[in-house]
Amino acid sequence: MSDEGLRQARDKMTAAGVDPVAIEVFAHYYRLVESGETGMVPESSIEPLDSPALADADVPDDVAREAIGTTAVIKLNGGLGTSMGMDRAKSLLEVRDGLSFLDIIVRQVLALRKRYDAPLPLIFMDSFRTSDDTLAVLDRYPDLAVDGLPPDFLQNKEPKLRTDDLTPVDWPDDPDLEWCPPGHGDIYTALRGTGLLDRLIDAGFTQVFVSNSDNLGAVPDPRVAGWFASSGAPFAIEAVRRTPSDRKGGHFATRKEDGRIVLRETAQTLDEDKAALGDLDRHRFCSTNNLWFNLQAMKDELDRRDGILGLAMIRNTKTVDPSDPDSPEVVQIETAMGAAIEVFDGATTIEVTRARFVPVKTTNDLLVLRSDCYELDEDYVLHQVSGGIPYVDLEPTFYKLVGDFDRRFPAGAPSLREAKQLVVKGDWTFEDGVTVVGDAVLEDQGPGSRVGAGATLG
Repeated sequence: MSDEGLRQARDKMTAAGVDPVAIEVFAHYYRLVESGETGMVPESSIEPLDSPALADADVPDDVAREAIGTTAVIKLNGGLGTSMGMDRAKSLLEVRDGLSFLDIIVRQVLALRKRYDAPLPLIFMDSFRTSDDTLAVLDRYPDLAVDGLPPDFLQNKEPKLRTDDLTPVDWPDDPDLEWCPPGHGDIYTALRGTGLLDRLIDAGFTQVFVSNSDNLGAVPDPRVAGWFASSGAPFAIEAVRRTPSDRKGGHFATRKEDGRIVLRETAQTLDEDKAALGDLDRHRFCSTNNLWFNLQAMKDELDRRDGILGLAMIRNTKTVDPSDPDSPEVVQIETAMGAAIEVFDGATTIEVTRARFVPVKTTNDLLVLRSDCYELDEDYVLHQVSGGIPYVDLEPTFYKLVGDFDRRFPAGAPSLREAKQLVVKGDWTFEDGVTVVGDAVLEDQGPGSRVGAGATLG
């Protein structure tokens, strides 16, 4: 390994018009990879974190109203939903009442503007693959625009690196696959590089709420905005209590060396520490990826560090073509935006309820979201109306891809309000009016099996 790989990567990024600061950020992480840095966070270096709760916070109505009036909203919208068989922005997927994630997010913000007489700009961080489709949908909402601010900005991109020599990979069959996003930690670099950070400050906004576009629970809530504005913290992340479904995911902890909060992702966990990662009694809180930061504090820190926050690195090893296991092995260098919590003095977490964390990562999640476990109110806020959220496990062979999934639920989701578990093995199509009660397991009975109209399972 030598400087040759980095030189080739720099040239490739420059030729593609990547922001010079983003190139320097990439170079920072390239050198870490070259030196053998893994980004791992050993269990021996951390202690469990205890988080204050929003339920215990005193947030007067006037404080909440003032805070939402100076808040801007950013939604991470660069994903294509490729794991679900999509080739467009995942946020365009229909989720409820004929509306997509994007439709519901926009309507949530418009309703909050009206209720609180707040400007509340909504801005999407898109990728070069999602921007055009997103903007086409936003054109249907002419009232959404805020003078002087764009509807979206683009995340940066970086080359995938061959694992054998750390040079940028060549893949003539599909040159787009030679590139990857730098992870959502790129948001800070992109905000600065596009000038949007300064524009928000100049327009009088003091804080930003950031969340994933596939999490409809992540409403820019005035009470949370008021808590953050009153806390004096430069940076905060909404946390939830971990459940068995979060056992394999990341969590918050406190670093022994300096007492700072860290966010340890699964990819940063040593094999020998996987048991501790899954210990819900030890590590009780995980991230919703709903975060808040003070705009001036972010600008000051970025300026102080010449645009490089130095977030903890995530080193992902994959194949250049994810669908071809025989294609060359590559390194993708990523960072998580939540990792910025360890950068700022006084950064904190706040425990919120699961109502603010309804991510859709698989068609299992999508089925529950489309079901009668949830309702949308007049302000397009999602409410859980069932006593609990059922465990759903659909056979990936037949349900993993959205097109296959939709064909097997032609009449929409079954009633899951009284369900505890729905496990589907094999190829089943659900007709209209199916109800699941308690625990239901459908065994594989061969292709073309059907659950008849009006059937009750469980």
